[in-house]
Amino acid sequence: MDSSAPSPHPFEPRPRHRDRHGRGMRGPVAPPQVPLSASRGEVFRDLVQDSVERLERRWPQLTEVDFVVLDVPGDLEDTVPLGRALPAGKGRPAQIVVYRRPVEIRTKSRDERALLVHEVVVEQVAELLGLAPESVDPRYGQE
Repeated sequence: MDSSAPSPHPFEPRPRHRDRHGRGMRGPVAPPQVPLSASRGEVFRDLVQDSVERLERRWPQLTEVDFVVLDVPGDLEDTVPLGRALPAGKGRPAQIVVYRRPVEIRTKSRDERALLVHEVVVEQVAELLGLAPESVDPRYGQE
């Protein structure tokens, strides 16, 4: 039997189903305004920003300082620094750098990481301002 009439949709794919037993995803995991996940780098930057905002209330001149997060220091020495303060140069504002990976390696939980980030930021601000860390943040070393 030779049928010259083509079938209506010979190569149309079958409609997709969740899965064989109906146990698949039924909708979005989180509402659109909530991020599904933040990267470790983003979470770390948020910790640094929280620490900076805490210090800026006491030291308004810190608004002129650039705070930068880098993964690792560029030049490896005998000891790996957790941060670095760079004074202002020609056409460049003062800069405080916090190194993410060395801080993450030395901490186990988010709370420990937040404390260590704050200590690093306080120490670098103190170095930049030529003060003792305790005068930059009176709670330094007590938490």
